[in-house]
Amino acid sequence: MALPLMPKATAVWLVENTGLSFEQIADFCGMHELEVQAIADGEVAVGMVGRDPVAGGELTLADIEKAAKNPNVKLTLREHDLPQPVARAKGPRYTPVTKRGDKPDAVAWLLKQYPELSDAQLCKLIGTTKPTIAAVRDKTHWNLANIKPRNPVLLGLCTQRELEAALEKARKNRGADPAVAQPVSMLIEAADVNRPPVLEDEDEE
Repeated sequence: MALPLMPKATAVWLVENTGLSFEQIADFCGMHELEVQAIADGEVAVGMVGRDPVAGGELTLADIEKAAKNPNVKLTLREHDLPQPVARAKGPRYTPVTKRGDKPDAVAWLLKQYPELSDAQLCKLIGTTKPTIAAVRDKTHWNLANIKPRNPVLLGLCTQRELEAALEKARKNRGADPAVAQPVSMLIEAADVNRPPVLEDEDEE
């Protein structure tokens, strides 16, 4: 059964302001009858401010009066026609003020080490913005002279697990096998090292 917003505070108010039985109050508030009796005796919830369920739209005075006259009547929580609040979409990752200056360093490191990550993934991973990523990539960032590529995990901007999850997702999107895939930068370097020298063909006379 649905319960009032603050059951114990509601019970305090009902004990102090109505003639309802302990059983009725306990049933409405989802409590044990002995606990309601303890509230009435001043042994529980001492000093707690009661919450008016009538003002909260959970009961009406008519409901209370009807139940007070008949101990067999059970109080029920009134249904509201008001729309339920919509959950707020998650915004950017919160970063403590002391670490916000490290974000460009983390962006530079990720762009160098894992270019397969999309800008959207970088934004989510370290809580930065696409303009910041573009500025670091294009070397137009206002603090470019002081940017030093540093691992965001070591900076505390994300966890190793979050980084690995982002990399796996990026590689799947690119059609690579996440079990054997390597960062694109590493693949390029390996290819440059292993590629045999290209000899120019001599013109046939």
